[in-house]
Amino acid sequence: MTAATLTRQPAATIRSDARLTFGRILRSEWIKLTSLRSTVWSLALIVVLGVGLSLMIASLGSALGGEQAVADPNTVLTATTIGVGFGQLIAAVLGVLVITGEYSTGMIKSTLAAVPGRLSVLVAKSLVLFTLVTAVGFVTVFGSWAATYPIFDGQGTAAGLAEDGLAIALAGSAVYLGLVSVFAIGLGTLLRSTAGGIAAALGVMLVLDTAVSLLAIVADWVSDVTPYLFSSAGSAMAQLPFSDNPDQFGLGLLEPWQGGLVALAWTLAAFILGAIRLKRQDA
Repeated sequence: MTAATLTRQPAATIRSDARLTFGRILRSEWIKLTSLRSTVWSLALIVVLGVGLSLMIASLGSALGGEQAVADPNTVLTATTIGVGFGQLIAAVLGVLVITGEYSTGMIKSTLAAVPGRLSVLVAKSLVLFTLVTAVGFVTVFGSWAATYPIFDGQGTAAGLAEDGLAIALAGSAVYLGLVSVFAIGLGTLLRSTAGGIAAALGVMLVLDTAVSLLAIVADWVSDVTPYLFSSAGSAMAQLPFSDNPDQFGLGLLEPWQGGLVALAWTLAAFILGAIRLKRQDA
């Protein structure tokens, strides 16, 4: 009778390349975000609405205005960025849903268990969404410019991208959309409620601007605050530089670069508040 021999199984070795890195977190968030049909449809809607509205405005102007034979960058800019106003609403809703969707399903617990460094998750989500929304913003505004160019050319009012800072203004509007999405992520992380996050984001972008305008009727000093609102800063980012657009002097508007800094400050404020709650309070 032979004694049974036990063979010791070798201990499983951990692959040296299986470390949790920020690059892997980014890739994970990219896969999560781009695999959602709601994300794809939302981004596609920004493009369709933007280009469609631009074509409609340009065609309407062609029907009413006739041939002017004068290049008009302001008219071209207004038509090509008309969809940004609607696009910012979609970007805000998408930004809130990116984080609150995980809270509502409980998936955030699995995410934070896999990535103990909570802030890394928030930064990765924000970078991925900012990149996607900004890229879609560029496609939208420059696509709108290309689509409407033949119409404006027929009127004699077409403006090239190198003319009067037009390309900078279009780029500014695209970056603003990206900032809106990160601003909304911050609010969603802070409030952890889809309804609350969307209401807060739209309130800052729409209601606050209207409220300040009404208050300015009874208090003149309030009008000095208007350029520093989030939506006003976004509008400034999508304007021609003052050096190329002297008519903007005296209107209380910020330079495009100043508007960009103000919008960035709003975005960072929301992001930091959300990060503080994420760091201090469990999901």
